[in-house]
Amino acid sequence: MSIWPYLQKIDQTADASFLGWVIASFSLGQMVASPIFGLWSNYRPRKEPLIVSIFISVAANCLYAYVHVPASHNKYYMLAARGLVGFGAGNVAVIRSYIAGATSLQERTSSMANTSACQALGFILGPVFQTCFALIGEKGVTWDVIKLQINMYTAPVLLGAFMGILNIILILTILREHRVDDSGRQCKNINFEEASTDEVQVPQGNIDQIAVVATNVLFFVILFIFALFETIVTPLTMDMYAWTREQAVLYDGIILAALGVEAVIIFMGIKLLSKKIGERALLLGGLIIIWVGFFVLLPWGNQFPKIQWEDLHNNSIPNTTFGEVIITLWKSPREDHSEEPTGCPVEQAWCLYTPMIHLAQFLISAVLVGIGYPSCNVMSYTLYSKILGPNPQGVYMGWLTASGSAARILGPVFISQVYTAWGPRWAFSLVCGMVVLTITLLGAVYRRLVAFSVRHGRIQE
Repeated sequence: MSIWPYLQKIDQTADASFLGWVIASFSLGQMVASPIFGLWSNYRPRKEPLIVSIFISVAANCLYAYVHVPASHNKYYMLAARGLVGFGAGNVAVIRSYIAGATSLQERTSSMANTSACQALGFILGPVFQTCFALIGEKGVTWDVIKLQINMYTAPVLLGAFMGILNIILILTILREHRVDDSGRQCKNINFEEASTDEVQVPQGNIDQIAVVATNVLFFVILFIFALFETIVTPLTMDMYAWTREQAVLYDGIILAALGVEAVIIFMGIKLLSKKIGERALLLGGLIIIWVGFFVLLPWGNQFPKIQWEDLHNNSIPNTTFGEVIITLWKSPREDHSEEPTGCPVEQAWCLYTPMIHLAQFLISAVLVGIGYPSCNVMSYTLYSKILGPNPQGVYMGWLTASGSAARILGPVFISQVYTAWGPRWAFSLVCGMVVLTITLLGAVYRRLVAFSVRHGRIQE
């Protein structure tokens, strides 16, 4: 949540559109790295790509803490730092392929849900720590010897670097290689030389490539939707509710932390529901809930957001009459005591005629997206791992992660461009249409999304 206000502070030339590129750079790095790390994990001990990737993330987080130091082009240093952090995050393909290979079909959904719950726990603690770090303020303290500023913007990445070092230690001391087939029997492990002689061979068969491609598309859309929601939270709340940078970091951090708690509860419920109604039904239900969430977010009524008049000039309001300017000025007087301009920037012409999104709307939408996204996320890659079967999944998981990363690239860019130019009404209407098309695709391939062993008749569904 601190990226946008930090970007505004270190480089005045950065706008909301560039924010989209900064957030997308993380996913671009992840998209490039995921197939590489996935391929690496198919033929070598998984400790190798995990340690290398985490070390890259640690170094990139340290770079992010120093993006304020250069005299110019600071926004590009932030772009590079976020891209390298994303490159390190390409190890998620290794993690998912490990889980897929180390669990039977009966264990898979529960194990994937547990992993997603741990991921959601990080999603909770991240905003919680960010909210606590907000108390440090923008100034914070400076370590002059190494030119390090510790404030509400750099403290989170410094903590991330420390956690990365701790992760490397845990991988070196705890992680061991393990692999079973869909029935749970020990398989020969190509990642580890010492294999017992009584291990069974991996069953052969063709993977349903149509199901593979369809699941990649579904995963892309799911990640695309959440990435744009995650990106737009801070600019939207600052525009609609006239929050300052510090308020946005604090309040949005609290909101996302609450969504993380909600996600953990959803993951635990998924473990029980999947046994009763199945992964495919949960995926469909999650998409429907996401559609409702974005439909609720559409602006309505006759109440308009406060306009930010900090940089108002006679020629700065496109396609607006003098009378409209006077009316809007009367409705949204500038608060002279505020040093930081707040409200919807007048450069975004839609601010003058688009109704505001009420806080209750935003919170209801956040709750619904917080239900639908975790369900769709864990179900999509659980189904994907089952479709692939017991063969090494590093490369395939790399492509799945890459498709999700591509979504996290395009989602922020899409929403920042559409939101800045046309406003929330167009942006969220397009998202609703996209979800409808995704539900249609899921219906078309619904019967094909079955486990490899089920498809070949080795295990009954």
